[in-house]
Amino acid sequence: MQHSSFADLAALSPPGSLGLYPAALASAIDFVLAHPSPWPRDIRGHIEAGFFEAPPDNAILGPVRPRGAPNGLLLRRGRLVARWGDTRQVDMTFSVAKSYLAILTGLAVGDGLIPDLDSPVRDLVDDGGFDSPQNSGITWRHLLTNTSEWEGTLFGKPDLIDRGRNLVVEGKGQKGLARPLHPPGTYWEYNDVRVNRLSLALLRRFGRPLPEVFAERIMRPIGASAAWQWHGYETSWVEVAGRRMQSVSGGGHWGGGVFIHAEDQARIGQLVLQDGVWDGRRLLPAGWVAQCRAPCALNLAYGLLWWLNTGRAKWPSASAESYTFSGAGGNITWVDPAAETVAVLRWVDATKLDGFMAAIGAALLG
Repeated sequence: MQHSSFADLAALSPPGSLGLYPAALASAIDFVLAHPSPWPRDIRGHIEAGFFEAPPDNAILGPVRPRGAPNGLLLRRGRLVARWGDTRQVDMTFSVAKSYLAILTGLAVGDGLIPDLDSPVRDLVDDGGFDSPQNSGITWRHLLTNTSEWEGTLFGKPDLIDRGRNLVVEGKGQKGLARPLHPPGTYWEYNDVRVNRLSLALLRRFGRPLPEVFAERIMRPIGASAAWQWHGYETSWVEVAGRRMQSVSGGGHWGGGVFIHAEDQARIGQLVLQDGVWDGRRLLPAGWVAQCRAPCALNLAYGLLWWLNTGRAKWPSASAESYTFSGAGGNITWVDPAAETVAVLRWVDATKLDGFMAAIGAALLG
């Protein structure tokens, strides 16, 4: 599909000119505003109260800030057709950062820094993290699909903290219990310590802080603001090529991660909708978006750190081509290639996402 080039976010385009019923679109916005995130504004207090895990495992190691009010926007064919709330409100995004790590991995692949996703990470990263019998066979693809079963402690957090994590009952289920580990590539589990291990491996391959690479190769070329930041932990400083650098986190579980506003997130969403091309310039390697959208055999709703809608099983009201970058608290970038839409929702009740998707579907003229 040939996508329209991106327009700026200064002015709204008439919905009817882009194939949307204005009244139905207004109803979709009303729906999302009626279902805000149940998270409190005090995120530090929320984490310290044990939402993710009990003390001492929940110790915050990186920056945290209170969240703002719900907001968001909708693009169709690269044009802004709806906006609600303050879309320049910079907030934490939690696991949206994981999906951005997949984008950075694509840059590393394109640069030849990772010639083969299916090769062991230890072939390219010699820092002791992949020396053990459990970890030696872990490939880049295993890390990108949450199937690595990496074992160890990183930056003061053992992988055991996130074993048994159930995203369906996040904050309610029991996790952190010891269980036998499986061979890499044979078991799917959402685990922030292992994603952070990917981030550190990428840092070592680039030899530069990942936020520098992301700014230079992605954010500045797509016209993003300078308001976003990507943090790690006070414990995640390492030395690479004689330079002290901070390894950034793949979420805000223990603080840190990406702090960003909805408009910059929308630009990133539009970039991947356009297959990694911006204003005629290819920023991501050809085929990388397709690789990120390929389902993991062990979890068909997951690709390379992107959430998928394979068989419309996750979100029945959206197309099977849909995918999201999703973070705790209801921070979502939804890309639907079939409808040529990108939506960013900040601080929405994520359990109501399919209802919003249904409302947007009802607003499409065709």
